[in-house]
Amino acid sequence: MKGKAIVLGSGTSQGVPLIACSCQVCSSNDLKDKRLRSSLLFHVDQKNYVIDAGPDFRQQMLRANVNDLEGILFTHEHKDHIAGLDDVRAYNYRYNSHMDVFCTLEVENALKREFSYIFNNDDYPGIPKIKLHQIDKVPFQLSDKCTIIPIQVNHYKMPVLGFRIGDFAYITDAKTIAKEESDKLKGINILIINALHQSKHISHFNLEEALAFIDLIQPKKAYLTHISHLFGKHNDIQALLPPNVYPAYDGLEIDFNY
Repeated sequence: MKGKAIVLGSGTSQGVPLIACSCQVCSSNDLKDKRLRSSLLFHVDQKNYVIDAGPDFRQQMLRANVNDLEGILFTHEHKDHIAGLDDVRAYNYRYNSHMDVFCTLEVENALKREFSYIFNNDDYPGIPKIKLHQIDKVPFQLSDKCTIIPIQVNHYKMPVLGFRIGDFAYITDAKTIAKEESDKLKGINILIINALHQSKHISHFNLEEALAFIDLIQPKKAYLTHISHLFGKHNDIQALLPPNVYPAYDGLEIDFNY
């Protein structure tokens, strides 16, 4: 089966450009240097799903012309990955149905804390309608034809889920990955992995660490995401990379098999 992924956002928690920054990256006119908060759309079984719905979720849905959305998979509970949940209301209204949300117990607790009005059993008609599906490291089915394999990584001390879909995998906010989790990535053709910048960071892969992980997994192609303005311009980053590795950018489309 053929699927498609679209990078909705390839930037950090603050996005690129940053507020009140006039560096050469934030001042760049290259659209590939305009990076919304990290998120991915993927299309399987004629249905659209999103991985993470951060503060730019509304803008991302409008920009990618996503008129229908079946569900959201959350990687973890940080605000730059969950803050846009309220905007699923538009899909609730259009299709008169709930939004399926797939997340860990930790993310569920954060959603109930940050969006308490969604879960307080109030019948007010304007609140988002969502249906929670609790997930962990165990593979689960989106449909009869599509299996999702979660990949648990560590974002400093916080567990974060990446996701493998057929021969494609998406991982963000990783600093360390246990062998039993990285083994789940054997045989993939395409990997999207976070690489904040070149310097060491407490909770994210830097370039050296991301390239080492790519070398371990050996995908045919790899793309870097969650990119900071400190990394440099898109073309400058590309010049640092081996032939099969590319900086992701907002709007990048990737075909994969599942």
